[in-house]
Amino acid sequence: MLEVTDLLVRYGAVQVVHGISFEVKAGEVVALIGANGAGKTTTLAAISGLVRARGAVRLEGRDILGRQPHQIVRAGIVQVPEGRAVLARMSVEENLRLGSRDGVAEAYARFPVLRDRRAMPAGNLSGGEQQMLAIARALLARPRLLLLDEPSLGLAPKVVAAVFGVLAELKASGVTMLLVEQNAARALRLADRAYVLELGRIVISGRAGDLLGDERVARAYLGA
Repeated sequence: MLEVTDLLVRYGAVQVVHGISFEVKAGEVVALIGANGAGKTTTLAAISGLVRARGAVRLEGRDILGRQPHQIVRAGIVQVPEGRAVLARMSVEENLRLGSRDGVAEAYARFPVLRDRRAMPAGNLSGGEQQMLAIARALLARPRLLLLDEPSLGLAPKVVAAVFGVLAELKASGVTMLLVEQNAARALRLADRAYVLELGRIVISGRAGDLLGDERVARAYLGA
């Protein structure tokens, strides 16, 4: 589904991502984990066309690096951004209709809490409800690949569990996902495979279950 090869990203004179390569297969959930500043969000931004990058990014064999963000969305990659980015003054339904005018009823079926709050300003939703709204809006674009940037950010543990429950349902339905998440334990329990980034480089990769038991990952990211 996605092949990233020798990806390099600079912010001015600072090299942020140092030639990383990884892939996401159709139907997989792949996690990028690592500390703040590791280059995870920048990697997603490069795939989405939000920052300039060098190397190659291929979606189903077609190179998309250098395309404009709206062209990448049309090609099939949709991102749920860090911080959710809902339009606070607009209603839940208006936010959804920005994603697509078709499929809103399907979104309500998948997220009943949004149906119950359809007329409410999105800014009045709880953090978890806003995250579900952001995911629902992204799904309305019928993505081939869904990028998720820190979906648990700022949420209470009970709400994190609910959000990851939604992601598990999406995985079961066959949605392909690339997940950036600082809650490494949650990410690894959901993912099929994972890559660990440190200072813009991939330092460990493998099956997510294996990384859960990897002593290096446990010490650095799992609080062991």
